[in-house]
Amino acid sequence: METPELIRKKRDGLVLTKAEVFDFVERFTRGEIPDYQASALLMAVYFRGMDRGETADLTEAMLRSGRMLDFSTLPVAKVDKHSTGGVGDKTSLIIAPAAAAAGVLVPMISGRGLGHTGGTLDKLEAIPGFSPRLSYQEFLRILEKCGLALGAATEEFAPADRKLYALRDVTATVESIPLITASIMSKKLAEGIDGLVLDVKTGTGAFMQELEHARALATSLVNTGAAHGKRVHALITDMSQPLGNAVGNALEVIESVETLKGRGPRDLVELSRELTAHMLLLGNVTDSLEEARARYDSAIASGQALDRFARVVEEQGGNPRALEDYSLLPHALYKDSVVASADGYIAGLEARVMGVASMVLGAGRERADAIIDPAVGLVFEKKMGDAVRAGDTICILHSNDRSRVPRALDMIRGSIVISPDPVSPPPLILERVLHSEGAVVPPDRIVEF
Repeated sequence: METPELIRKKRDGLVLTKAEVFDFVERFTRGEIPDYQASALLMAVYFRGMDRGETADLTEAMLRSGRMLDFSTLPVAKVDKHSTGGVGDKTSLIIAPAAAAAGVLVPMISGRGLGHTGGTLDKLEAIPGFSPRLSYQEFLRILEKCGLALGAATEEFAPADRKLYALRDVTATVESIPLITASIMSKKLAEGIDGLVLDVKTGTGAFMQELEHARALATSLVNTGAAHGKRVHALITDMSQPLGNAVGNALEVIESVETLKGRGPRDLVELSRELTAHMLLLGNVTDSLEEARARYDSAIASGQALDRFARVVEEQGGNPRALEDYSLLPHALYKDSVVASADGYIAGLEARVMGVASMVLGAGRERADAIIDPAVGLVFEKKMGDAVRAGDTICILHSNDRSRVPRALDMIRGSIVISPDPVSPPPLILERVLHSEGAVVPPDRIVEF
């Protein structure tokens, strides 16, 4: 079908065939369809949507536009985790080694941060010498040796997604659930995984700020995975305040290592434990969440999870001594405190603003080509629900450029809400979407396939 007819068909709300979807993706990736026509089709999809079959077809077409990894020679189940992005979201550094220590292989391909959200690769590269740029042979060797490998996507990896996302970013079509689904799942399915756990964020610091939209995205992701024969679980989790206490790359590495040592903050431990448990369930290591949680606890208490992380850091060129001697990690020259203005209880720490403030200090990127400072960021000494007295420290800013501090301080002060009455912190895990029909269940129940 000629491209204008394809655009017209979707513009009129009709369903595209698999052949039509594949033809569009193949020709666009080869440069045979100009950006203005591809943009028109993306806008038609934005307004008209795609059904479950179209979304699965788009995912497959994007997946097959590049190289797919094959770990079928390794007999153990391959399970990964993906987060839709948040502030202080460092769970990958904890759950990948914990899940590996508990019995699954974790081939994790991660990305970099942009805007107010952090990126796993930026955190890992705060470890001196660590390199996520691995050839397929290196990735396979490390995965087999350590039970996990932490890599970056190459240009061969779903190139159609890279081209389409660049267009979506400049044509206001990013916020489309079918397009988001195909973007995420094409890259994850290219990893050669058997199962995937998704952490779909909702709240002020999330891409999907409304629970209803997060639920729709989680359902679409789960259904698309099922259409490709993969077992996928999605947890919808709160991102109304930063996760854990640290925001910023080296600071989050330290907090992750402390969590692997059994000394992490409550919310980070809770989410890491639950995500790991679902990974073990999908990997058939256990047949119940209760036993899977116990295996996570054992991997942490025994030191096996920390050992796996140290091993993979060393195998990927990093200095494992930095996991014991934090002075070997980048550290900031200056520290500034934000203190409570009155007695009361922390009622708000708006995650998005905290992420932007960290970016202002240099911990994130306003543009994809910006250079980050791995040493800077924020450390929270109080979180939502905590009692404070006037003058108590709520947040410490770590900086290297004093000219950036006043703006960041103003943003943080303006986003802290103190209530005179006790406040209950928001629940962390809101819902789960767990089977191929995308059913939503409460946090304390699970639906098996």
